[in-house]
Amino acid sequence: MTANGPPEKIDLLIYGPRKPTIDNGFDEGFVLHHCEQHADLDRLAPAVAGKIRGMAVTGLVPCGSAVQARFPELEIISTFGVGYDHVDTGYARDHDIVVTNTPDVLTEEVADVALGLLIATLRDFVRADRHVREGSWATRNFPLSAGSLRDRTVGMVGMGRIGQAIARRLAASRVPVVYHSRRAAAGVSHRHYPNLIEMAKEVDTLIVITPGGASTEKLINADVLAALGPRGVVVNLARGSVVDEPALIHALRSGVILAAGLDVFAHEPHVPEELRALPNVVLLPHIGSASVVTRNAMDQLVVDNVTAWFAGKPPLTPVPETLVEGR
Repeated sequence: MTANGPPEKIDLLIYGPRKPTIDNGFDEGFVLHHCEQHADLDRLAPAVAGKIRGMAVTGLVPCGSAVQARFPELEIISTFGVGYDHVDTGYARDHDIVVTNTPDVLTEEVADVALGLLIATLRDFVRADRHVREGSWATRNFPLSAGSLRDRTVGMVGMGRIGQAIARRLAASRVPVVYHSRRAAAGVSHRHYPNLIEMAKEVDTLIVITPGGASTEKLINADVLAALGPRGVVVNLARGSVVDEPALIHALRSGVILAAGLDVFAHEPHVPEELRALPNVVLLPHIGSASVVTRNAMDQLVVDNVTAWFAGKPPLTPVPETLVEGR
């Protein structure tokens, strides 16, 4: 509070695509500044940048050390989405900046998409739809699908909140599930494989739902795909960086694996022509959480984390790299 007046307002940067829930979610105690793209940051006057105390990151815009260093008074980065590999959490931790994300509110939505994408990939739903629309059904029956959920064992790559929600759906569909992660997940009864290659040899389907970043870059590589084998199917809802795209394209072209369903790509929104031309891959435009109800809930959680912080309360969903003590 100032000596002779109301509390001083908090300067907040909204960084990324404009979203009504976030734009309109803060009260008069905040002064909002907007930068929709990384290049827009250069237009912020140094005097403004020097006052920014909070950042609401609304998309996968880069938020590395150089971006954070522009704002010497920065206290919190509240980022949209479960994944936060676009944020340099090491720099944030070392400079007492808390980082939050938006887990839980999208868990069931993404799990729904994972199962839908898996079935669409196995049963050729996209090509079957095209068969009807083109009028081909009148002259010839659609061929039997090479894949089926009925004779599958799924290996989950990652067993966090979303992985467990996917596993519940598969179990309800009477599909055996095992998983790979660095450590066994607490309270999970499915078999854990510490070694990814060994799991790939034992299953015929991989659902990738592990965090992105350097530690998982190209985790699904040519060796993993070869171990999966000619009945193999890969479904990726994690980050495009987790799958070696050239290796996947080769595997799909050459019959090393059967098919793939992809919601994420290495250089979004640019998808390689080689992938777009393949008949044995289903491609989605990163829509795992993209329903109105779920995206609104995620946007609101971005707002709620910032609001809680500046009210002197603990943030609702801090990431583990920047855990906050004393609030």
